[in-house]
Amino acid sequence: MAETTGNQTTGEATTAPRKSSWKYIGPGIVVAATGVGAGDLVATLIAGSNFGYTLLWAAVIGCLVKISLAEAAGRWHLSTGRTLFDGWASLGRWTTWFFVVYVVIWGFVYGAAAMSSSALPLQALFPDVMDLEWWGIACGLVGLVFVWFNKYAVFEKVMTVLVGVMFVVTVYLAIRVTPNLGDAFAGLLPVLPDEKDSILNTLGLIGGVGGTITLAAYGYWVNAKGWTNTGWMKVMRLDNRVAYATTGIFVISMLFVGAELLHSANIAIASGDKGLIQLSDILEAEYGSATAKFFLIGFFATSFTSLIGVWHGVSLMFADFVARQQKRERTTGAEVASGERERSWPFRAYLLWLTLPPIVLLFQGEPFRLIIIYGVLGAAFLPFLAGTLIWLLNTSRTPSEWRNGWVSNGMLAIAGLLFLVLCVKQIWDQPWSEFF
Repeated sequence: MAETTGNQTTGEATTAPRKSSWKYIGPGIVVAATGVGAGDLVATLIAGSNFGYTLLWAAVIGCLVKISLAEAAGRWHLSTGRTLFDGWASLGRWTTWFFVVYVVIWGFVYGAAAMSSSALPLQALFPDVMDLEWWGIACGLVGLVFVWFNKYAVFEKVMTVLVGVMFVVTVYLAIRVTPNLGDAFAGLLPVLPDEKDSILNTLGLIGGVGGTITLAAYGYWVNAKGWTNTGWMKVMRLDNRVAYATTGIFVISMLFVGAELLHSANIAIASGDKGLIQLSDILEAEYGSATAKFFLIGFFATSFTSLIGVWHGVSLMFADFVARQQKRERTTGAEVASGERERSWPFRAYLLWLTLPPIVLLFQGEPFRLIIIYGVLGAAFLPFLAGTLIWLLNTSRTPSEWRNGWVSNGMLAIAGLLFLVLCVKQIWDQPWSEFF
């Protein structure tokens, strides 16, 4: 384990590679798997079904925007030796209050959504075994036990296997529908669809490509991997690019499926995870039951990686938050790398919060007011992340050689403005008159 002295990290530098290498890749696979949930795939599928290949460029830009956010989070952890929450705490107590409210409400609602999403493909594969709610409970409890008893190394290996399943399934479907490559390349030109609200729909697709709070968790997974200083910076950047190249392949493959299978036949599917169940029925009618079942396996892998990824990553962040509050002094990446956080009671308490209370929502439905607050907080998180990273990485909190350049500042500013627009739209669209 590395030791820290001031802002310098020693002990790990001797094991850091002199150049980046594919064999070190890991946290990027985890963030890609966690960030791309069933909701992201169905949103891209619907974009393909509505607009064909027209918005392919938007999916690509979405990946580039998220690369900048994850890279900035990872760079903060490695260049300062401090955790992201420690950086947030240095900006004032308002960040603490935002984070607390966010993780409590977001975690409660997300827990139910993740369990339900993982349950849908299992119920479709095994319709006579048990009801959807019980499949959801089983998925949540399996995720709880897995993350509770396994450390990062095992977690990463399982996530890698599940990403492999996701990759094979989505690429197979993209090839099976026989994409029109000429139209696909034309879709790389930034053209807006000739539809009402096309700008907002396009921004929504860009913003929805893979990850919310999991982007902030990336720096924690970088530390959990054992990367704690600037010797790992090149490896982290390669790892991050692999993450969003993988994400890009997932979403582009689903856009191909939407464009060829749904758009050409003028077939509409529901938004939300149930749209993927509809897609499995369409695939069965078009290509047979084997392809449909293969897709449902990929659907489960997509949903369950998001579940266990959040169970691990956000619990790690919450444990760091509690440690910072208890110590009232800096929390470091070396502490995360030691595995200390994963053994702590706050880590396991948040695991329980993600799993057990949300079971009530599986049976009773989602409370109206809570869902509105959840939506607003979720929309506000990425502008918060982009803004605070710009603040942290342009001040003396970051060593001068690792501060933002004009490219990083530009990308983070674009990300912040994009997510701010989407946040305002989300707040505007809420039925506030019914809230009170």
